Amino acid sequence: MLKRILVALSGTPFTPSAVARAVELAQVHDASITGVTIVDTERIGDVGPVPIGGGAAAHSLAEHRLNITREHVEQEIANFEKACSNAGVPFAVFKEDGDAFDKLLELWRYHDITIIGLRGLFEYGVVHNPDDQVIRLIKHGVRPIIAVSQEHKPIKRVLIAYNGNAESAMAIKRFAQYQLWPDLELKLVCFDFPEEKSTPLLADATTYLRAHGGDPTAESLPGYPEEGLLKHARSWDADLVVMGATSRGKILKLFKGTTALEALMHAGIPLFLSQ
Repeated sequence: MLKRILVALSGTPFTPSAVARAVELAQVHDASITGVTIVDTERIGDVGPVPIGGGAAAHSLAEHRLNITREHVEQEIANFEKACSNAGVPFAVFKEDGDAFDKLLELWRYHDITIIGLRGLFEYGVVHNPDDQVIRLIKHGVRPIIAVSQEHKPIKRVLIAYNGNAESAMAIKRFAQYQLWPDLELKLVCFDFPEEKSTPLLADATTYLRAHGGDPTAESLPGYPEEGLLKHARSWDADLVVMGATSRGKILKLFKGTTALEALMHAGIPLFLSQ
């Protein structure tokens, strides 16, 4: 059951899509939305090395950046409130200062799902952080996550990556139990398994999804997932990719590293990530 949605009002080109997705899900599930803005004043105030005698100019630049950020925050909040009000969706707004990940983790504890952009958090057009924000959030325990693309479009075709481990099984269970969108076309895929292992693996997952109202197709594909998942998602024209995530050790145990996740993020394919 989906009743409380957390959405990052991040001041990036992905924010309108994140808000639209949150509003869409809130309408379907009669849920409320919490919009959160987070201003890391320390990061914004870091203008880099300051030459001798340049202290005043550095302080002025930091103040200018902070003022711009505050203006952008207010605009993001206004846009969010308008979208929720127009849709008749109950909402609340949290304006936070400090470390974005600590604040999101605090709020996540009391929400069912978190919606963010695929790339970039809380930049507000002032500070660009090239770090992989989705991976950092997963490390901090924020799950399940819907990471949206810049373009908002209906979710109709969902590709579910499965390898039989606990994380990918939990992702399937969470996705099936939430029943986020009606009338989905589902496809289960696994990679690099012999037939004697892939056949029962996919059959069990298919049975579970059918028990929850889905009717997936299933396919075992050759090669490693970090090489084949993105290619298959594109060729199948997936609107969303479901995969398991963990904060322990490797971030996505489905993969041998984060290369495939990064490729998916930069390809603009929305993700559902869960433990």
